[in-house]
Amino acid sequence: MGAVGQSRRPARDLPARGPGAGASATHRRFFDPKHYRIVIFDQRGAGRSRPLGEVEENTTAHLIADMERLRQMLKIETWQVFGGSWGSTLALAYAETHPERVRALVLRGIFMCRESEVNWFLYGLRSFFPDIWDKLVSPLDEEERQDILRAYHKRLMHPDSAVHMPAARAWSTYEGSCSTLLPSPETVAAFGQDTMALGLARMEAHYFLNGVFLPPNSLLDNVDRIQDIPGTIVQGRYDCVCPPVTAFELRDAWPKVEFVLIPDAGHSAMEPGIRKALVAATEKYKDLA
Repeated sequence: MGAVGQSRRPARDLPARGPGAGASATHRRFFDPKHYRIVIFDQRGAGRSRPLGEVEENTTAHLIADMERLRQMLKIETWQVFGGSWGSTLALAYAETHPERVRALVLRGIFMCRESEVNWFLYGLRSFFPDIWDKLVSPLDEEERQDILRAYHKRLMHPDSAVHMPAARAWSTYEGSCSTLLPSPETVAAFGQDTMALGLARMEAHYFLNGVFLPPNSLLDNVDRIQDIPGTIVQGRYDCVCPPVTAFELRDAWPKVEFVLIPDAGHSAMEPGIRKALVAATEKYKDLA
């Protein structure tokens, strides 16, 4: 597992992303480096972790265990956990498993990897992005389009790069194209880069097909385990990748959480309103003992 860290004060943050997207130095910008020790890591199969796109021994339980090993290795007693999209999934799963280790949760673009959410991503988005969806399914025949996930999973797991790389680029650029309120060629280009595309597409298909390796609705059913953890949810009103309904469900099950709905934002953490709200959240939690 790859990791980068920056020490200033006792460790309080761990940004989580993926599955497969990897992390970058940009993610440090949500935190004040004069206050926080910032720990950013690439999950199994993602970013700088090797082998890229590896699915063997890659489950949510493995990722939670990796986070615990990282915490122990860095001699961190408790930390603030920060994650968006799949990062919110993993952050919730980790916090529900180890609530005693979490000082606060900062979550963005809530995703709980339920069947309804995966189906929305693969089929529902067509209602808003029909042209982009057409590009996603253009390599598939009519029968395969009835089960986009399995059709892409088959291609993405193929050992031949001539098969899996075009599929990875198509899947990843589909997501990138739907992630911002306004078109962002820079975002689409970043999602189309080989390392990002292969890690993201292969890991997403792997976790989606396996129901995130958790019982159905597990994260919402076990939210009582984090009721006493301070938390902030930041959600774009026009987030088409992870529609707001999921964030509202989590808010309703977690009455103490701070809920921030950004009226002019989509899914990306780099949308101006979302970025500002995430920084405000990390500033708010500076005073936690």
